[in-house]
Amino acid sequence: MTSGLMNFLRACFQPGADGLVHTSSSDSVGRQDGLLWYKDTGQHVNGEFSMAVVQANNLLEDQSQIESGCLSMQDSGPYGTFIGIYDGHGGPETSRFINEHLFQNLKRFTSEHQSMSVEVIRKAFQATEEGFLSVVTRQWPTKPQIAAVGSCCLVGVICSGTLYVANLGDSRAVLGRLVRSTGEVLAIQLSAEHNVSIESVRQEMQSLHPDDSQIVVLKHNVWRVKGLIQISRSIGDVYLKKSEFNREPLYAKFRLREPFGKPILSADPAISVHHLQPDDQFIIFASDGLWEHLSNQGAVDIVQNHPRNGIARRLVKTALQEAAKKREMRYSDLKKIDRGVRRHFHDDISVAVVFLDSNLVSRASSVKSPNISVKGGGISLPTKTTPT
Repeated sequence: MTSGLMNFLRACFQPGADGLVHTSSSDSVGRQDGLLWYKDTGQHVNGEFSMAVVQANNLLEDQSQIESGCLSMQDSGPYGTFIGIYDGHGGPETSRFINEHLFQNLKRFTSEHQSMSVEVIRKAFQATEEGFLSVVTRQWPTKPQIAAVGSCCLVGVICSGTLYVANLGDSRAVLGRLVRSTGEVLAIQLSAEHNVSIESVRQEMQSLHPDDSQIVVLKHNVWRVKGLIQISRSIGDVYLKKSEFNREPLYAKFRLREPFGKPILSADPAISVHHLQPDDQFIIFASDGLWEHLSNQGAVDIVQNHPRNGIARRLVKTALQEAAKKREMRYSDLKKIDRGVRRHFHDDISVAVVFLDSNLVSRASSVKSPNISVKGGGISLPTKTTPT
């Protein structure tokens, strides 16, 4: 290895003055501290933001991003903020694919329509789904298990004073809104979830598949679609969307006994539109790993009552403390558990807290601003790392 490359690697991974291992001397792309990645503060078109990711799986299955600036292929705009939380399952391939392609697809359709809209977002999801299906089709002969890899997909787009929230699966977006009469900040859930633990989602599945009495099954005290998966909508999971991928050489545990005609899972996102008000303070976007341990109001209270800098990291730490408490162990001991084994105690957790500056939110979407791109990271060091 050349001395130049060695010096570069040393600069990237040497401990900082605080004794922590950082991915770079600059905080522009975030920092890595063992299994925790974080970017404590940043500026987007509509205010400030904070991001954090903690890894539990051996390979990080969560991906996340914030893109701010131009939301189309043209310099003319519109300008705004894009937030994405992608909670993968079965492997990291689908969430990584979404992280690379969904925002680019959105920009392409925004350019075609020359504006942001529900239709643009829906088309971007559809193109991303079709793109991943092409990957599965191409890799099926040599890597058939990719047909059983999928991802939840939560997206927020802030443009022209409007917030669009699109969701597949069970990640969640929660708004913190100031109640002026009391001074409290109220938690308002913005996203609809697609997890069959929710009775209305089970009813939806049963109405979509009236001839299949086994469409939703209670297995080991957990409701699952076909006894296999808890979510009813996703990107990927092609083995439950196209019958030709639900056969050998796919592992037997994923194969259904009878072929199916129409897709069992859907990639059609639930999309809601919110016209932002001056009292709308911030939005928390997070994978279900956070919401397993924190209530909507509990998370909003933490954001409201602490400094903005590092607030996403604080939410992750609070969730981990709750996870440790549930297992009757100390938080300090939980932090010593390595990735892979850590999944028995909590899931990968991705959090983005996006603050709303009403003066910036109300600006026209034609007002130019610099492009900013931040993607949540995972550990890339050898498995045996210093516990953090």
